[in-house]
Amino acid sequence: MGGVRTALYNYLFAKQNGGDFLLRIEDTDQARFVPGAEAYIIESLKWCGICADEGVGFGDGPHSPYRQSERKEKGIYAQYSDQLIKSGHAYYAFDTPEELEEMRKRLEAAKAKSSSYNAITRQHMKNSLTLPEDEVQKRLASGNPYVVRIKMPRNEEVKLKDIIRGWVVVNTAELDDKVLFKSDGMPTYHLANVVDDYLMQITHVIRGEEWLPSAPLHILLYRYLGWENVMPEFAHLPLLLKPDGNGKLSKRDGDRLGFPVFPLEWKDPASGEISSGYREKGYFPDAFINVLALLGWHSSGNQEIFSLEELIKEFSLERVSKAGAKFDPVKTLWFNQQYLRKQSPEQLADLWQPELNNKGVKADKAYTTEVCRLLQEKAHFVTELWSLGSYFYQAPESYDAEVIKKRWNEKSEAFIVTITTAFRNSTTFNAASAEEMFKSACETVGVKTGEVMQLFRVCLSGAAGGPALFEMAALFGKDVCVQRLEKALAIIKS
Repeated sequence: MGGVRTALYNYLFAKQNGGDFLLRIEDTDQARFVPGAEAYIIESLKWCGICADEGVGFGDGPHSPYRQSERKEKGIYAQYSDQLIKSGHAYYAFDTPEELEEMRKRLEAAKAKSSSYNAITRQHMKNSLTLPEDEVQKRLASGNPYVVRIKMPRNEEVKLKDIIRGWVVVNTAELDDKVLFKSDGMPTYHLANVVDDYLMQITHVIRGEEWLPSAPLHILLYRYLGWENVMPEFAHLPLLLKPDGNGKLSKRDGDRLGFPVFPLEWKDPASGEISSGYREKGYFPDAFINVLALLGWHSSGNQEIFSLEELIKEFSLERVSKAGAKFDPVKTLWFNQQYLRKQSPEQLADLWQPELNNKGVKADKAYTTEVCRLLQEKAHFVTELWSLGSYFYQAPESYDAEVIKKRWNEKSEAFIVTITTAFRNSTTFNAASAEEMFKSACETVGVKTGEVMQLFRVCLSGAAGGPALFEMAALFGKDVCVQRLEKALAIIKS
């Protein structure tokens, strides 16, 4: 959900400002590569209606290729890593994993303020700042494994004006010498993103607040590469928070509380674990997008229901909150209900038809359309229509026991007999005439309408609640109503 919201905000901002929205696949960390993840991202965005102007899965444009692994093969990143080394803003580091771990343990034992690779600790490690030049060249020529690290200045203030958070100031003494280029020849996120954003002419970087600590490093990279004057503007989005407490929303919260946190169902290729998705749960993509838009952003008025086109017109980064946004699964259900109500009965009938086919139900489109019209206000999902109104297609085999226990007596039995006879003998049968016959039967037997109305419903449908009673009876038709009343009378009496 968090990733989709980030994509949505980028999309809305780009479209509002006449810009382009690109999809770039950042796959530089091969150790974390997940089979199927790329296809999942593309399918999710398309389901949500967030379509890129260019990028993987959406067609090539002037900035291809869009996979960073493919860009690496073209040598795009290595030249900028070399440039940083030549300008003295980066260096080769030859430390082995064992040597790095030994350094951390030594610093932790000494209770040092930091155990990271930084301006102080690098002086005691194996890198091109401490080794003689000839040894550095010898190591490089012999193929010794190395990484390229940024040479963080000792005591400088790095300032960043974030669109959402205002000025952010960080001293480089708090930053470590991050790896820019790895021993496998792949750039890290930091170098690859800065280079790609420059080459792809990215004007705005809108991303999650977890990347805010990395922003000063990125500012320095733009500066050291000579691109500071065309550096994009930054906006760091608030976290999505769990609904029942503090902390970032996670998949476990969804599992625990029974709601999806993925746009589409996802099967982990490693464990085989399946995480539910909003699509498979029956949510409308427009409702899902509407929910995400309001998680951290507020409109200029009190409007809550927005189409994608309306969001494009209304969206503003200045109205994105700094504070985390608490996810509300109950409100999410409400949003889907609103979008279900916006569907025409004909549209709902089309959406419901596959389930009816699977159940072997034979009914024409006109009848199902009328059923949808009656049930529409009751449902949150199309998948609920069967549980709400299966009795429109099959006669009940049981009747609400509480209503029978409370309402069945000699007078109510006489009422059912009377109304059944009235229906059987009627020449005109519609909602209005059914209601008139109901009231007349009540007068004949001497009962109040409220005493037998729910029982009458149960005899027709088996359920204690449902849509407008007489419209339901009219849709059943005279013959079906008579058959069901006779059947109910026989079963309840026995």
